Amino acid sequence: MLTGAPAHAHPMDGSNAGFVQSVDGPAPGPFLYLGAKHMVTGYDHLLFLVGVIFFLYRLKDVVLYVSLFTLGHSLTLLAGVLGGVSVNAYVIDAIIGLSVVYKGFENINGFERVFKVRPNTKVAVLLFGLFHGLGLATKLQEFMVSENGMVTNILSFNVGVEIGQLLALTGVVALLTVWRTRPSFLSYAFGANAALMVGGFLLAGVQMVGFVLFS
Repeated sequence: MLTGAPAHAHPMDGSNAGFVQSVDGPAPGPFLYLGAKHMVTGYDHLLFLVGVIFFLYRLKDVVLYVSLFTLGHSLTLLAGVLGGVSVNAYVIDAIIGLSVVYKGFENINGFERVFKVRPNTKVAVLLFGLFHGLGLATKLQEFMVSENGMVTNILSFNVGVEIGQLLALTGVVALLTVWRTRPSFLSYAFGANAALMVGGFLLAGVQMVGFVLFS
């Protein structure tokens, strides 16, 4: 945890960061690719989305909830970079980790069992989508140095994120669909969501350590 603290959950380092810093003008193709790569390799986003669709059996429900997440993600990504809204990257990534914990806890009916309340799932997905987008915007702000072509590049990046999200979700939905046909699904559903919570706590913990040691 200590050695990993400086690394954020959003993969925008190495050659990717160097490319972003070197761009001076519109580059829709490369930014489209970077956006798709970010989502496919963004394990924090993927864990949250796995929790969101874990118990969604109808395609229209999957589309609805993913659309709410996409709306939130897109709004803060665009507003964050174009409007210069900045927050501490460690704090926002810790919140993103806790969003995974929230979804796993909700999936095992934790709020009803422990707190006797039923949260509005749609509102929660939209709100956490806002945090996920803000996390990425904060990371991009560290590297983008040229305003020339910024609007085109950020829009292209956002489209790439949604393409990557679609590709990743296609695989997740396919795997869940196959698993749901097996008797083991209901037997291990609680354990799977408990594992999501553990993963979320680990993500949040790493970022909290980073905030204390490196901020």
